[in-house]
Amino acid sequence: MVLAALVCACSSGPAPTTFDLSAPTSRIGGTSGVQVLVAEPAALQTLSTQQILVKDASGTVSFLGGGQWSDNLPRLIQTRLINTFENASQLRGVSRPSSGAVGDVQLVSELRSFEIATPSNEAVVEISVKIVNDTNGRIVSGRIFKARTPAATVDAPNAARALDEALSVAMLDIVRWVSRSPLPRRDEPGATASTAPGQEERRDTAGTPPA
Repeated sequence: MVLAALVCACSSGPAPTTFDLSAPTSRIGGTSGVQVLVAEPAALQTLSTQQILVKDASGTVSFLGGGQWSDNLPRLIQTRLINTFENASQLRGVSRPSSGAVGDVQLVSELRSFEIATPSNEAVVEISVKIVNDTNGRIVSGRIFKARTPAATVDAPNAARALDEALSVAMLDIVRWVSRSPLPRRDEPGATASTAPGQEERRDTAGTPPA
């Protein structure tokens, strides 16, 4: 009887279309020989879902019917950001903290916005990212990355397409920023990370240089 009820519930309406996010393939030069660990972005409960979000001018959030992401959104963005690093950068290696790899730095992020804004009908993506020295846990640098892309109409296919395009812009900006930043390395414990142009947040992680 339970199985019959589940079958009935599942067949009561059409299944939502599943959409994926892409990883840009542009090549970006910069720092090489560094191991980066990309943590899963932190996010509020409304963003920790497979649903596609819509937010109106009053700040009211609703879910767009007829479509969903292929995975929980923060986990999906983590995967695509790793893919973007692999496609675009000169870094030695990029992986998840759970992989067991020993990292030089870790990217700790928070997904602040990932929705279609109405009535402007724009895809809005905002991610706060910090580079953390994986040896001592100190913040090397931090920035907030934002991107907006017009959505043709507020339906699942057009919303997913616009959000994917906006995320691609943000992810390339993140990779470009990390790849061109002076990053600490485990094999250089006394190395000093200097301030790079355009950094919006910076905390000193340098040790005392040898006399």
